[in-house]
Amino acid sequence: MPTEKPAGVLFDVDGTLVDTTYLHTVSWWEALRQTDRPVPMATVHRAIGMGSDKLLDHLLGPERDRDADGKLRDAHDTLFAEYWERLVPLPGAADLLRACAERGLRVVLATSAAEHEVAALRRALDADDVIDAVTSSADAQESKPAPDILVAALEQSGLTAERVVFVGDSVWDVASAAKLDIPCVALTCGGTSRGELAGAGAVAVYDDPAALLAVLGDSPLAAAR
Repeated sequence: MPTEKPAGVLFDVDGTLVDTTYLHTVSWWEALRQTDRPVPMATVHRAIGMGSDKLLDHLLGPERDRDADGKLRDAHDTLFAEYWERLVPLPGAADLLRACAERGLRVVLATSAAEHEVAALRRALDADDVIDAVTSSADAQESKPAPDILVAALEQSGLTAERVVFVGDSVWDVASAAKLDIPCVALTCGGTSRGELAGAGAVAVYDDPAALLAVLGDSPLAAAR
C-alpha cells in the first residue's frame, strides 16, 4: 500500500514569528537616506516581505541606476545587525511551532532572510527542537512574491504543496503561496491590515501566533493533516 505523504506547515519568519518588520523598515529607510534616495517610511513598510532586489525595484523603480544596490543592501544589513541581540519572538511563536509538531505536522521555516540573519532569528525563536528544515535567501533564485523560497522549503522538508499550509504576514507571502496553490494563513502582527491580507487571498487572518494557537484545532492548519 502506498504511504501517505507527510503534512506540514511552512512559516515565514520575519514579521510572522519574530518581531522584525519595523526594524527592517527603519534599516531600509536609513540606508536609503544615507545614499540620498529618501523614501517615506510608510512606503518602505509596505514593501517589507519582498526580497531586497524586488524591494528596491518597488521603491526606486526598475529603470534606476543599479550601481548603488550593493551599497544599499550592505547598509541595510549593517543597520539591521545592530538589532540581532535584541530580537524577540512574537507572542506565542515558539508555542505555536511546538503545538504543530505535537500534532504530527512537519515545521518548516520558509524564510528568505540572508544566511547570516537566519541564525539570529533562530536564536530569538528558541524552538530548534521542533523545526524540520530552514531555508535562506541562498535557496531561492527569485525572491517573493515569486514562489522560489516555498519550492525550496518543500524540497528540503520532503513535503508537497497539496499537504501544507503557509503562514505569513504580508501580501507578498499570500501572493507567493497562491502561485503554488498553497493556502496562506496570514497574521496582522507584521503591520498589514486584516482587510489587505484577506483581500490578497489569505484563507484566514489572525492577530499573531498566539491568536492562531488559541484556535489551532479549528484553523486551516488542522486541515493540513
